[in-house]
Amino acid sequence: EYETPRAQGYFDYFNGVGVDSGRAGARTRGYYSFDLGTWHVVALNSNCREVGGCGRGSPQERWLRADLASHPARCTLAFQHAARFSSGDHGDDPALRGLWQALVDFDADLVLAGHDHGYERFGPQDAAGKRDVVRGIRSFVVGTGGKGLGRFLRPRPNSEVRDNSSIGVLQLELHPDRFEWRFVPVPGFPLTDAGSAPCHGPGGPAPASLALALGAR
Repeated sequence: EYETPRAQGYFDYFNGVGVDSGRAGARTRGYYSFDLGTWHVVALNSNCREVGGCGRGSPQERWLRADLASHPARCTLAFQHAARFSSGDHGDDPALRGLWQALVDFDADLVLAGHDHGYERFGPQDAAGKRDVVRGIRSFVVGTGGKGLGRFLRPRPNSEVRDNSSIGVLQLELHPDRFEWRFVPVPGFPLTDAGSAPCHGPGGPAPASLALALGAR
């Protein structure tokens, strides 16, 4: 979006031509949040240089902490374009560590990203990439929309499933105390990946074993 100055086309489309703030947030920020049933959902802007950074103390990080503090949901999901962790061509993005730490501190459950053209599922981990089954966040990189599929380089720690052979979408079911996922391939493509995990936010159940049904390359 930022290949055009200040992502004008993106904000014009979602907010209205020339309108400063709307569904995509303020033009100078591009981050916002909303509630979806019992879930709190946060849209983050991973184009950090365009919004004053993403690190500790940046405007976005301070906003995120304030937003999460004022929305103590049982289940929390965040999504952004670039991934904090990825085994694909773009790899990990350390600039996002401050935002991830804020999400961990407030017991977020799930982070979605794209950017790399493939499918990757990570086990729960902290902001440094260390496995953490108590407060860690499960994340997905889903760049399988059809433009093309990329490479996987060195597998990152906690990467549980990687596939660059299939076009499709990630389907999520968000329940009051857990979430379920299923990769839905375009007919003729091989990847299937499904499972569930409990939420661990305020008032949520204790972490439990995952129920997985895998058929990944």
